[in-house]
Amino acid sequence: MSDSLDRSTKINLLKEPVVKKLCEVLDKSSTKGWRKLGEIVGNERRLKVSSDDMEMCSLKVLELEGSPSRMLLRLMGERGCTTGHLMDYLQTLGNSEAVQCLKASALQILIQPQSVALISGHNLRLSCHAVGKSPAQYQWFKSKEEVPNSFSPDLMISPVHLKDAGFYICRVNCGDTFEFSQWAQVDVLNVSMSYGPGQSYHSLEGRLKLVIQPQSQRLHVGETLQLECGAMGRPIPRYQWHRNGVPIRNATKRKLMIPHVMQDHHGRYRCEISSSTERMWTNEVDVVIDDVYAIGGGSSEFFLNSIPEQLYATDKVALLIGNLSYQNHPQLKAPMVDVYDLTNLLRQLNFKVVSLLDLTESEMRNAVDEFLLLLHKGVYGLLYYAGHGYENYGNSFMVPVDAPNPYRSANCLCVQSILKLMQEKETGLNVFLLDMCRKRNIHDDSTPNIVLRVTANIVFGYATCQDAEAFELSSSGFTNGVFVKFLKKRLLDDEKITVVLDRVAEDMGQFDATKGKQALEIRSSLSERRALTDPILPGDSADLAHAHSRQWAKAHELPESMSLNFDCGAQIKLGFAAEFSNVLVIYTHIVKKPEDMSFCQAHVTDFSQDLDVDPKEMNRETPEETGIYLLSSSLPQHCLYTRLSSLQKLREELVFTVCLQGTFPAMDDDPVHWTKSINIGKPLIARLDLHRAMRRNSCLQTCLMPHSPSHSPCHSPGPEHRLQIHHVLHQAQDYSRLSPQHHYLDVYERLQGAAGGCGDSYYENLSQCRFEQSYDSAGRLSSSPGRLSIPIEASDDINELQTVFINSLQLQPQ
Repeated sequence: MSDSLDRSTKINLLKEPVVKKLCEVLDKSSTKGWRKLGEIVGNERRLKVSSDDMEMCSLKVLELEGSPSRMLLRLMGERGCTTGHLMDYLQTLGNSEAVQCLKASALQILIQPQSVALISGHNLRLSCHAVGKSPAQYQWFKSKEEVPNSFSPDLMISPVHLKDAGFYICRVNCGDTFEFSQWAQVDVLNVSMSYGPGQSYHSLEGRLKLVIQPQSQRLHVGETLQLECGAMGRPIPRYQWHRNGVPIRNATKRKLMIPHVMQDHHGRYRCEISSSTERMWTNEVDVVIDDVYAIGGGSSEFFLNSIPEQLYATDKVALLIGNLSYQNHPQLKAPMVDVYDLTNLLRQLNFKVVSLLDLTESEMRNAVDEFLLLLHKGVYGLLYYAGHGYENYGNSFMVPVDAPNPYRSANCLCVQSILKLMQEKETGLNVFLLDMCRKRNIHDDSTPNIVLRVTANIVFGYATCQDAEAFELSSSGFTNGVFVKFLKKRLLDDEKITVVLDRVAEDMGQFDATKGKQALEIRSSLSERRALTDPILPGDSADLAHAHSRQWAKAHELPESMSLNFDCGAQIKLGFAAEFSNVLVIYTHIVKKPEDMSFCQAHVTDFSQDLDVDPKEMNRETPEETGIYLLSSSLPQHCLYTRLSSLQKLREELVFTVCLQGTFPAMDDDPVHWTKSINIGKPLIARLDLHRAMRRNSCLQTCLMPHSPSHSPCHSPGPEHRLQIHHVLHQAQDYSRLSPQHHYLDVYERLQGAAGGCGDSYYENLSQCRFEQSYDSAGRLSSSPGRLSIPIEASDDINELQTVFINSLQLQPQ
C-alpha cells in the first residue's frame, strides 16, 4: 500500500476530509494523540514547536468544536512540515490509525446514493459506484435489513410503492476491505397524477416539482391541525412551514401537525420547499380557529368567531452596521458575527436586509440615506448597530471607523436624528437595536435639541444601561456579543417586540458573567401589538413598494457564475457568494484538466487598489485562511477562495484577472500561464456608490451638531500627551433585578449622562480596567474625573464554557 500523497507535499495542502479524520483520531487518543505528537516534533529543531505553542493548542478544547490537533498541524504546516515528515512522526508515535489516514485506501466510493422524493408508481433508482484493487461487490440495505437480490451498483425498484419509503445504504466489499456509502432517504408521495405507470423519475432529476398543495382548514379549539405538502426532487427537498410569514420552529417535514390547537394558531400558512439550487413556495392557506361561546339557552346556540385583528407591515426593511476595524481606536471582533447572525434571522422574518461592515462617516451617512429611500408609509424599519458609541443628554451616537481620537458629535451619527427622518416617512414601526457603550463623552459638550414627533410606534433596545459599557465575549474564535447572544434566541418569537426584548433582558440578567455589569434597557412608545413577525400586506403604495424592492435588489445582485475555457483545453468554474452586502467571496475550481497536464491551478489577481486586498490572503485552499469564517460551510469544496471586503469603496467596475497555471511532463514541468480578464461590473453594495461625498445631505443636516469641525476644531492629543493608567471600578447595580416597568423609559425622556468615571464592577487582583487619561496644556496629569478619555467600548476576557473564567472577567473600556 503506497502513500496517498507525495512525501514532499506540504501538510497545509492536505484535503479537508483527510485533515478532519486525522484530527479526530489524534484528539481522541490520550496516549498516542496530539500531545505526544507535539513532544516528538518539539524534540527536533527543524519545526521549533515550543511549550507556548502547545499551550495555545490545548486552549482549543475550550472552543465549541475546537481541535488542538488541527491547531498543531496548522503550526507545523506554517513551518514547512511535509507529508513525509508527518508520516515519520506518526510512525514514531505508533498510532497506526493516524498513519492510515495518510495512506491510500484500497477501496474508494466515487458515486454516493442521493436522497430522492418521487411519486408512487414511478421507477426508483439509487446508485453507488466504487473502485478498488479488485472488483467491488455490492449489497443494499433498507434500514438494517438486506434488500433481496440487490447486488448491483444500481438499486432499481419498479414501480415504487408507499411501503418502499425509508432510508437506504450500500455496503461495498473489495477483498478484505469494505466501506459503507452514505445514507439516502426515499420519500414516496401518494398523488393521483396523469403519469403513466412505471414512469421513470430520471426526467425530473435536477429540479423540483410541487405535487401536493396544503388545504385551508376551519377548526375548533382543541382539535388537531394537519397540513400537508410535497414536491418531487433529487436530492430530496427540504421543508419549512411558515405562519403569517414567520418560520415555525421545528416544522421541517412535509406534514405539519399541531394537536390541541388554540386561538394563537389561527392565521395564514404556507411551506417553503428548497433544494441546493432551487426554492419554491406552496399556496398560502387560511387556518381559522373558532372559539365557541353559547348565547341564549335551551337548544338554541350561536357561535362567535373571536379572531383578533391582524396587524400588517406594508414592507420590512433593516439596516445592519457592524464597525470593528477602527483606525484610531481599539478594534472589535463580535460585530461581524452579530451582524451575520441577525441578517439570517431577519431574512427569515421577510425583512429586506442591508448588512454592512466597517463604514467611514460618509459611508455611514450615505448608507442611512439609502435605507431611508426604502421606507414609506406603514413600513417596519429596523436599525441595528454594533461598534463603538456614546450617549450624551439622551442622544446616542454611532462612531464610524475613521473617527478621530477623541471624537465629537460632528464625527459621528446621531441615532435620534435618524429616527426623526424615519418619522417623516410615516413608518409603521421604528426599531433601534444599539449594541454599543452609552458612556458620556466628556469631549463633546454640545447639547443638541432634536424635536421628535409624538408617535406610538418607537422601540429602542439598548444593549446596556445609561452610562455603562456593552461587552463582547473574548475567545480565540468568533463569538457573539452578550446582547446578540441572547437576542438571537428570541428574535423569531411571535410576540410584541417589547415583550421579546423584555425576555431578552431577563435572559441576560441570568448570565453570571455580566451580572451587575450589563443589563438591557428598553425605551418604548409602542401602543399596538406590533411584532417583527407581522405579515406583509402592501398598502395603497404598492407601486412605490415595488420600486423600493428593486432598489434593494440592486444592492444585492450577485454576479453570475461563469465557466472559463482556456486554449490549453482546461475549463475553470468562477463562482461568487455574498458574506455581507459589502463583502464578496470569489472561488475558482478546476472543472476539466487536459490529460497531458500534470498540474493545474487557477487563481485571481490584479484587483482594484480601492479594495486594498492583501495578496497573502487571496487564493487560499480553505475559506478560513482568507478570512471567510461565517460562510465556509456553505461554499463548495476543493476550490481556491478570495474574500473582497469594503466593496462600498469601489469607484469603478470590478475588473480582475484569472490566471491559469499548468505544468506538463513533456516540458520538464516548467509552469505555463494563461490569463483572462474578467469584468463583473459593480457587485452588491458597490452599485450604490456609498464612497461618494454625502450627496443628499438629508442625514448630514440633521446629524451635524453645533460644534462641527468648522466651529470647534478637533485636536487629538498625540502619544506624548497620553498615559495608560489603571482605574478601579465600583460595583454596579444589578439591573436584571428590576421589574419589567423599570426596563421601559419614555422614548422622549432626556436623560442627562453623568460626567466622569465608570460604574462597572471590578474583580480586584484578577483584572484591571484601562483608561486613557490626558495631560493638560502644561503637561500635568489632569486630576478631574471628567478628563478621562472616552470609554468607547468594552471587551471581556471570559469564556462561557468555563465558569472559572467568570471570576477573572477583564473589562477593557477603550
